[in-house]
Amino acid sequence: MEQKPLRILIAEDHTLFRKALVALLTNGDRYVIVGEASDGLETVQMACDIVPDVVLMDLTMPKMNGTEAIIEIKKQCDNTRVLVFTAHDNEEVIFEAFLAGVSGFILKDDTETELMNAIDAVGGGKTYLSPGISRTVIDGYLTGRGLNRASTSLVGLTVREREVLKLIAEGYRNKEIADMLYVSETTVRKHRANIMEKLDLHNASTLTVYAMEHGLLG
Repeated sequence: MEQKPLRILIAEDHTLFRKALVALLTNGDRYVIVGEASDGLETVQMACDIVPDVVLMDLTMPKMNGTEAIIEIKKQCDNTRVLVFTAHDNEEVIFEAFLAGVSGFILKDDTETELMNAIDAVGGGKTYLSPGISRTVIDGYLTGRGLNRASTSLVGLTVREREVLKLIAEGYRNKEIADMLYVSETTVRKHRANIMEKLDLHNASTLTVYAMEHGLLG
């Protein structure tokens, strides 16, 4: 029996890079691209509307960070598997991605063959880790060291608080954030205060540095 092509949603905010991925993955009959998303919020909506086999997702995107989008996708449409495709290869980013529920992790400097191997593995229900990820990082995650580190980081924030933190770090003002998230300015100010209290950071500059250190910004 002929195997059906894997249905893929590509989530990447850089248009040229996203289009290059589409061209690469549609060159044959292994995959069909069922959607393209350019920000985290759009990714969640499309993933739950289309229910692709695999979401190929960057972690650094506007409006909602990739890790937060993963959490929402796994919460709302758990049958969809997520393959992270990113330039970030530090331990904390990897740990948090796996805590969020990803099925695989591939780096942007990996080869085309490795990318396709990753998609096939994740689409087939397996877990895939890029050869570029060190054995030490993997061992740290599997033995729980990663879980302990991640639990003291962004995991302490709610989904909405992480969204607000990313937008603050991107330079948006309270009114702009409120408009983007369809909430009141009062709500945004409350989220900002909660974020600062939880992280023990008390101005936009330190929040921005924190967001950069934790992979929220490219």
